[in-house]
Amino acid sequence: MTAEIAASDARTPRGSATRDRILDAANAQFYTHGIRATSADRIIEQVGITKVTFYRHFRTKGELVVAYLAQQSQAEQAWLRSVARPGEPRATLREIAAGIGAASCRPEFRGCAFINAAAEFPDADDPVRTAVDAHRRWLRENFAGIAAEAGATDAEAVAAQLMMLRDGAMVNGYLGDGETVAGELEAAFLAVLDGAVRG
Repeated sequence: MTAEIAASDARTPRGSATRDRILDAANAQFYTHGIRATSADRIIEQVGITKVTFYRHFRTKGELVVAYLAQQSQAEQAWLRSVARPGEPRATLREIAAGIGAASCRPEFRGCAFINAAAEFPDADDPVRTAVDAHRRWLRENFAGIAAEAGATDAEAVAAQLMMLRDGAMVNGYLGDGETVAGELEAAFLAVLDGAVRG
């Protein structure tokens, strides 16, 4: 979004509300049907606006995809902060596992929005991949913080393992049995953490 449009939105509640409606529609459509399978026209029709209005807020569909991922990232970061148990890294990992398990049992669950987006945008230089990479860096740093809090000597290595487990759980929750995800992920998280602390 350009600075001019951002300033206009800040001054005009209606403009901000329209942008939010576009993002809400994109969020549902992109996550449920896929990004490439969802046209800008489909979102325009769902929101009930003109193409001119749509492109006033998002110059391209690519800009909308990046905004969608930014919204997804903010939501996931807020959730992870809300389940964090300061001073109790094992409890934090249990909460994360329980949350992923609960999400994977919902009928509308389609896995990780960022893994899905990366699969649709293979070019590492695409702004969509940049947004995916930024979010995944934040996740890994979050896991490294949990590992360091637990006393792991190589928090980065533990974070990489926890990320792999998280990613696998997200895919398994969609393709496999969502009911078993929470327990299996918790056991795997704690095994990695305990092994790193004991080692």
